[in-house]
Amino acid sequence: MLSTQFGLAAPPFSHVPLLDRLAPARDAGFSGLSLMPRDVWALEAEGMHAAEIRTRFADQGLRVMEMDCIACWLPSHRSVGDDVPMAALLRTLTPERVIETAARMDAPSITVVEMMGVIPSLDEAAEAFAQLCDMAADQGLKAHIEFLPFGGIPALDRAWAIVQAAGRSNGGLLLDSWHFFRSGSSLELLASIPGTRILSVQINDAPAQPGKDLLHETMTRRLVPGEGDLDLTGFVRALDATGCTASVSVEIFSAETSSQPMAETIRHWAGATRAIIDRARDQV
Repeated sequence: MLSTQFGLAAPPFSHVPLLDRLAPARDAGFSGLSLMPRDVWALEAEGMHAAEIRTRFADQGLRVMEMDCIACWLPSHRSVGDDVPMAALLRTLTPERVIETAARMDAPSITVVEMMGVIPSLDEAAEAFAQLCDMAADQGLKAHIEFLPFGGIPALDRAWAIVQAAGRSNGGLLLDSWHFFRSGSSLELLASIPGTRILSVQINDAPAQPGKDLLHETMTRRLVPGEGDLDLTGFVRALDATGCTASVSVEIFSAETSSQPMAETIRHWAGATRAIIDRARDQV
């Protein structure tokens, strides 16, 4: 069954300095935080060593959940132009740099995404993901593909095919409820995947009707679990059916909540997420 120890995903509060997120996360009942590479790079540029950052986490009783993310890993990514949104940033998120950073921070795993609009063949993606997994394995890390409905790996079936074709024991999937439902992915397929290959889960909610621009919606209109129309109880039950024991992170991008006090906001997120998981298990 999914872990009931929750993590706080890094990106929604990336405007808050990393070390200032720790105490509010602890007080809200989170057991850890995911990290973005630039969180670490910014502190290291100021002269703080990774060991000290890890100590700050430990002092708050928190752990590093995962590193988010590698975004420049397909051969065709290298030829993407600057007309692609966030291309300059995404090109810095290479396997070499991010894996090295994750290892310094003792992160257990790394998220892998396709956000540049490159649609790889299965062979290209599987070979590149296998190479990335091998690099991660050398550092004792796992790697999980997060599919994005507006990217070149848009849905669960494609991401799972890549993981299977790559054939690496440390390779798997990250499942985000928003991406899962907006991509039209199948709960039946999800329930058939071995839980050991589902390495991380992110939860959030959304209105029933998608917006015209999915990228804009995912970055500004996600909802707190239970405050939208996604079948989150079905999502949790399908994950439990796989035997998945992954940690759950809460990741809510919202134009409304991003300007609100972090401590109060994430305390609400934690309670709402716990209520959804409890409801899913009460209905079994």
